[in-house]
Amino acid sequence: MRKNWWKALGVVILIYTYTAGLLIPLKPGILSVNPSNLNSGEEVTLTVIGYNTFFTKTESELRAWIKLDNEHAISATKIELVNDTKAHVSFNIPSNLPTEDKVTDASLVIDNDQDGAMVLPSKLTIKKTIDVNPNAEGWTNAPITDLNRKTGFSFPFRGILYETIRNTYFHVCLWFAMIILLITSVVHSFKYLRNFRMEDDQKSMSFTMVGTLFGMLGIITGSIWAKDTWGTYWTWEEVKLNMTAIALLIYLAYFVLRSSFDDYEKRARIAAVYNIFAFAALIPLIFVIPRLTDSLHPGNGGNPAMGGEDLDNTMRMVFYPAIIGWTLVGVWISQIVFRIQRLKEKIMEF
Repeated sequence: MRKNWWKALGVVILIYTYTAGLLIPLKPGILSVNPSNLNSGEEVTLTVIGYNTFFTKTESELRAWIKLDNEHAISATKIELVNDTKAHVSFNIPSNLPTEDKVTDASLVIDNDQDGAMVLPSKLTIKKTIDVNPNAEGWTNAPITDLNRKTGFSFPFRGILYETIRNTYFHVCLWFAMIILLITSVVHSFKYLRNFRMEDDQKSMSFTMVGTLFGMLGIITGSIWAKDTWGTYWTWEEVKLNMTAIALLIYLAYFVLRSSFDDYEKRARIAAVYNIFAFAALIPLIFVIPRLTDSLHPGNGGNPAMGGEDLDNTMRMVFYPAIIGWTLVGVWISQIVFRIQRLKEKIMEF
C-alpha cells in the first residue's frame, strides 16, 4: 500500500473534484433583462430575471443602476419585486446622454445584502432619438457606491456559460493530463532510441494510448460544452477544434503504424521516431496556431486564459487538484496497460 499511495490520492482527488465541481452552487447573477433596446428621453420598465437570487428575502432595499461607464450611471426610480428571481425595475432615461455616440452600450447593476452586487455587462443599448439643445435636461449622475459582497463558498456566475462552467474541471483538466502523459511517452521514446530496451517502447506505447484516450474524452466533453454555449457540437470555423482533431488523428496513426510491422525491433524504432515527431507537431497545432487566429476559446485570438475572467479563487481550489487527479489516474491506467503488454509478450514466448 505504501508504494501505491499516489493511486489512492488520485482517486480521492477525483472524488473531491466530482463532488465539489458538481455540488457547489454558482454565485447569484442576472440571467436576462427585457427590453434591452432603450431610447433616450423615455421612461422604461425592465423585467429582470435573476439566477440563484433571493430578491424578496433581502433585509435591505434592492438597488439598481444603468451604468454607462465608470463615471456615469443612473439609478432606478421604482423597483417591484415579483419573486426571488424576478423584478420589474423602472428608469427615467435622460434626453441628454453624456456621450456623442448615437448608440451607447450600457450595463445593468443590481445590489442587495443577500445576493451581493450583480452585473449584466453591456446588454443594454441606449439610442439617441431626440435632438438635444443646450437647454435640454442634462444627465444626472448617480454614483454606484457601497456595493454588497456575496458571502459563502460559490463558483462565479458567467454569462453564456452558467452551469456549464463546471465542465472546466473535466474538459480542460483532461487536456492538461493528456499533455503530461504524452510528454512522458516521448521521454520513453528517447530512452528506447538510446538503449533499445523493450520496456521503454512498451511504456511509451502505454502512455501514448492513455494520453490519446484522454484527448478523445477532452474532445467529447468539449463538444458537449460547445452545444450548450455555441449552439453546435462542432464548428469548422473554430481553428482550435480543427487543430486538435488533426493532432489526435496524427496520434491515432501511431497505432496504425505499429500494427503495420511484424518485426518487433523495426516496429519499436519507427514508432519511437514517429512519436517524437507527433509530439513536435502537437505543440504548434494546439498552442501556437490557435493563438494566431480569432477564436472563441480563452487564451486564443487575443483572449486571456486562466485569468479572472475564466477562474477565480474558488474555482482554482477545484481546478488545480483536478489536473493532479486526472494525471495520477492517467499514469495508473498507463501502468495497467504496460503490464498487460508485458503479459502478452510473455505468453507469446511460450
